[in-house]
Amino acid sequence: MPAPTDTGNQAVFEEELTPRVVRTPLVVKLLVAATFVVILNETIMVNAVPRLMDDFSVTERSAQWLSTIFMLTMAAVIPVTGWLLQRITTRAAYAAAMTTFSIGTLLAALAPTFEILLAARVVQAGGTAVMMPLLMTTLMTVVAAEDRGRVMGQVTLAMSCAPAMGPAVSGVLLHFGSWRLIFVAVLPIAVVVSVLGMRQLENVGEPKVSPISWLSVVLAAGGFGSFVFGLSKVGATGWQQPTFIIGLGVLLIAAFVLQQIRLQRGDGPLLDLRTLRHRNFTMSLVLMAAGFMAFLGSMLLLPLYLQNLRGLTELQTGLLVMPGGLAMGLLGPQVGKVYDRIGARPLVVPGSIGMVALLFAMSRIDVDTHYALILGMHVALMVTLAMVFTPVFTIGLADLPPALYSHGSSLLGTVQQVSGAVGTALLIVVMDTRSQHLADVGSSAADAFVGGLQWAFAAGAVIGIVVVAMGLLLPSRVDAPEGAPAGH
Repeated sequence: MPAPTDTGNQAVFEEELTPRVVRTPLVVKLLVAATFVVILNETIMVNAVPRLMDDFSVTERSAQWLSTIFMLTMAAVIPVTGWLLQRITTRAAYAAAMTTFSIGTLLAALAPTFEILLAARVVQAGGTAVMMPLLMTTLMTVVAAEDRGRVMGQVTLAMSCAPAMGPAVSGVLLHFGSWRLIFVAVLPIAVVVSVLGMRQLENVGEPKVSPISWLSVVLAAGGFGSFVFGLSKVGATGWQQPTFIIGLGVLLIAAFVLQQIRLQRGDGPLLDLRTLRHRNFTMSLVLMAAGFMAFLGSMLLLPLYLQNLRGLTELQTGLLVMPGGLAMGLLGPQVGKVYDRIGARPLVVPGSIGMVALLFAMSRIDVDTHYALILGMHVALMVTLAMVFTPVFTIGLADLPPALYSHGSSLLGTVQQVSGAVGTALLIVVMDTRSQHLADVGSSAADAFVGGLQWAFAAGAVIGIVVVAMGLLLPSRVDAPEGAPAGH
């Protein structure tokens, strides 16, 4: 008599042996493309400052406002998106974000005065602020836990690579025409991405209706906006004015936090702070904040050194830093695949240690360091940051229940903007203070500048030690909360 066949076990065995074909959902691909386009504009005006000073007869400090106002608007608007994304459909949020961004881009390209150009940047940033949390929330909703690392790696291309590529792209465009060419080049891309997205995008999740706390909106906009604005003034007007503005921002943020805690007892809060009760999310938030302080601060230092001391043009500077941005973006999906296999800690710990070591190495840059060495260190730094950011975004949000995805994404975006502003202000203060001291004791202008730069990179490395410490506390993986997308 033949032995019975266990067809159930055989089917499971064959399924395990069959390679699983995994594709990134179309909705995520479309959102990644759109997010890359809009976030690129956060740093794209950095190299255009000299042209704007000539065309509009404004000071360098005024021209820098085109980048500062973008960051301020992002910091003020992103806290609202956690509430917004739970109450409108995916298509509605996408349409609102891309339409707003495209209108701002068109207005910027045609701006007859500096004031209108500044207003156009506010409109652009308003659309950008919605795209970042929308992408993260949608990804966490539609992608199964075992595939999130690979897909989040593609998000790294948009959220980390795009700001790094902004100065490089603008440097190339400015070589061929006026600053208006930056917006003229971006506008058709934004329109095409918008149209394709609206044709293919499907709604994810069900919106729910609840009242909005306008007091929370005012406190969030005033608090985060004032805090980032105060930080942007550090080093430009002495200490008294920035300290007052930063203090006002802190007070308003504290009032915003108390208001959200009160709202959590009844009506839905604007930004649900119950996300912070989840240990891995909170640790990821601290780690990401320290990482972005070091990342964005050092992003500012290198172009200053290359242009102000070494005399490179905007185009030459852009081309030198472009390989690092490309390396970071292209490695993101590969790092994500590795994360899906081995988890977060084996990537974050060596990546963060490498980041600290490279920032310390960059603190030894002097007046005649070979460009090949600078290029190599910058590319290596971007590689280590890709090893850190992709797993941290993934494991942090994976610790949350689906009901908190939108609020977690908004909090991540807010902290990213604020920590970038803190890091930039802190490293500029360190550089200026050290440079001034060296100049006072008789050093040449070049030696004083390099001395300040070295201390600033070293300060970035010290901040990076926090990333190492948090990385050691992270688990390799987290169990998917109840209600999260199941595996394939």
